[in-house]
Amino acid sequence: MTVAAPLIRLEGITKHYQMGGETIAALDGIDLQVARNDYVAFIGSSGSGKSTMMNILGCLDSPTQGKYFLNGRDVAGMSESELARTRNEEIGFIFQSFNLLTRATALQNVMQPLIYRGMRPAERARRAREAMARVGLENRLDHLPNQLSGGQRQRVAIARALCSEPSILLADEPTGNLDSTTAADIMALFDTLHAEGQTLIVVTHEPDIAAHCRRSVRLADGRVLSDVMNAPRMAAGHEESGHV
Repeated sequence: MTVAAPLIRLEGITKHYQMGGETIAALDGIDLQVARNDYVAFIGSSGSGKSTMMNILGCLDSPTQGKYFLNGRDVAGMSESELARTRNEEIGFIFQSFNLLTRATALQNVMQPLIYRGMRPAERARRAREAMARVGLENRLDHLPNQLSGGQRQRVAIARALCSEPSILLADEPTGNLDSTTAADIMALFDTLHAEGQTLIVVTHEPDIAAHCRRSVRLADGRVLSDVMNAPRMAAGHEESGHV
């Protein structure tokens, strides 16, 4: 039986920063693999290295040493245009602050990444509508961000990430600006996307958010402190509030 190659493979990933006369090791020799349809939380306190990890995984920064293979390709060998295309097509970014265009409708926000693909407007709109339906906002297409709740704005951001049909959804503190009930609803949506086959990586400092994921990688001082499989969660079912 052939074993599928990992979607992500990190080999000896190190990232150093110079601060004054001191060298800071934000990441210090990380060896890690992420399989397709994995659901991973990178958890740690401030200064643990999780933000640097997110930037490297998202091809927003490059390591000082080590190799990062994404879909079998060595990221270090990519040109700037290839890196930009990888960020646009392979990785769906979800941010704590939503990063929506305030004067654009929800549908226009979701279509935004597809503009850089040279895709015809009708195809962009079709894919954006499908993504909005996946996150339960098909009746909010023409609403501006200030007409939506925090949970709805995050769902628009998730739809925007899904619209590119990425290999990975990379979520940076995706519930940080949400109340606990709305945060639970967003994590239930992530659970559904994972069940549908999506690969998800969640960067968080909150243990209850990490517990939603199938696997928790705890970082401390730029190193992997632990890498464990989480116990299966009971289906949320009736816990959805319906207010997001």
